[in-house]
Amino acid sequence: MPQLNTPKQERTVEPISVGELADAYTHIRRFTESLAAPLETEDYVVQSMPDVSPTRWHLAHTTWFLETFVLGDGAPGYKPFDPAFTELFNSYYNAVGQQFPRDRRGLLSRPTVREVFAYRKHVDDHMSEWLAGDGPGMAPEKLPIVELGLHHEQQHQELILTDIKHVFSCNPLHPIYRPGATARDGVSQPVAPIEWIHHDEGVRRIGYVGGGFSHDNEHPAHDELVHDFDIANRLITNGEYLQFMAGGGYERSELWLSDGWATVRDQGRRAPLYWVERDGAWHEFTLSGLRPLDPTEPVCHVSYYEADAYARFFGVYLPRENAWETAAADVPLEGRFAEDGHFHPRPAPRTGATGPVQMFGDLWEWTCSPYVAYPGYRPQPGALGEYNGKFMVNQMTLRGGSCATPLTHIRRTYRNFFPPNARWQFTGIRLAR
Repeated sequence: MPQLNTPKQERTVEPISVGELADAYTHIRRFTESLAAPLETEDYVVQSMPDVSPTRWHLAHTTWFLETFVLGDGAPGYKPFDPAFTELFNSYYNAVGQQFPRDRRGLLSRPTVREVFAYRKHVDDHMSEWLAGDGPGMAPEKLPIVELGLHHEQQHQELILTDIKHVFSCNPLHPIYRPGATARDGVSQPVAPIEWIHHDEGVRRIGYVGGGFSHDNEHPAHDELVHDFDIANRLITNGEYLQFMAGGGYERSELWLSDGWATVRDQGRRAPLYWVERDGAWHEFTLSGLRPLDPTEPVCHVSYYEADAYARFFGVYLPRENAWETAAADVPLEGRFAEDGHFHPRPAPRTGATGPVQMFGDLWEWTCSPYVAYPGYRPQPGALGEYNGKFMVNQMTLRGGSCATPLTHIRRTYRNFFPPNARWQFTGIRLAR
């Protein structure tokens, strides 16, 4: 076999202390349960579409991850809570064993919600004891897996919110997950026009460089030629998206990729997900219930196909992910997870901005880059190698983090990915040219 020159898979990771890990473990596990606290028991078990998982399943699966990859593979004397959970709450790890079908998770009435919370307590008690060093203590090689498990749980914290929002949206009662603002002062005030920020062509370092946590798909860091580009200083608003709709955006086949146009026709799409028209006015379903559409907020819950069609409508395009990462290089991380309990992106600025805004903690931003491996990427060995690598096909890359993304889970190099027709996540549009 010929020898290929590929980037070295170098990952400098600062070791996390057991004490730091124990504190993070307690905080993150408790916060997950606080997100479920507003729900009634009946809410925990509903699956409204195949992509959505019941809240009960998220609570159990994140626990299964820790039991399987930490306690079940190294904790002396540990006995599983229920061996049947190995199949029931395995998501997609073929190396571990069989999985209960994803699209049938909502058909199960057992285990009960009470039993799932007992499962969490069982695992938490053993994890806390192990992290505290009561007994043999935690093997050093397990610490990175625990840290991965906590970041995995933060991913599911976001999914708990996006999934219960879809569940509630299917109910004509428009249930409220958590009361929040129902209207904004001065929403009639115009927002500042988009400003274009120019970046010259150059070779940029792309990928994660540093000592903190990162996923394997952010590696290896490598050099890429990034051609010159302009990027919009802010996200596209609801008001601007209404112009696309008024201009026949959903009726003009020339604006759409082939599969996107087929999706529009087959599913009858004519507006973003969660938009509801009443008496000639648009409303939006939120985690705080149904409210009048705010024209100053970024348009949310659009698919890649809709984002791409919008860009074509105005003769521009979506940024490549290397351009997005270049533009975000000097932007402060500003995650704002549930700062007011409403889970909504910030409105567009009403005065000119001196640099990019809304890049972190508002909406996941579609890029026009397919989700593929970086040069020299190798998945880690064993079952955990299935975490990211096997999904590098038929998906598009998103950047930035949303208003449902925990602050400590946001990074400039974080690569989220979804199929191009997905729109139940908090996804939005930033343009480039």
